[in-house]
Amino acid sequence: MEAFLGEHWGFIVAAYGFVVVILGAVIGLTLIDGAQQARALAALEARGIRRRSEQG
Repeated sequence: MEAFLGEHWGFIVAAYGFVVVILGAVIGLTLIDGAQQARALAALEARGIRRRSEQG
């Protein structure tokens, strides 16, 4: 692998790995938060609280 990436191949692979882990965490947390917000909105709508933008 050193011939392909040079003598600093370990640092390069670690940096890309770190980015993949961080992006995965950000995407995962975003999906979890979106699901929580959808549940909270459904609970409010079940109590009769509507959005101001909703007509009717």
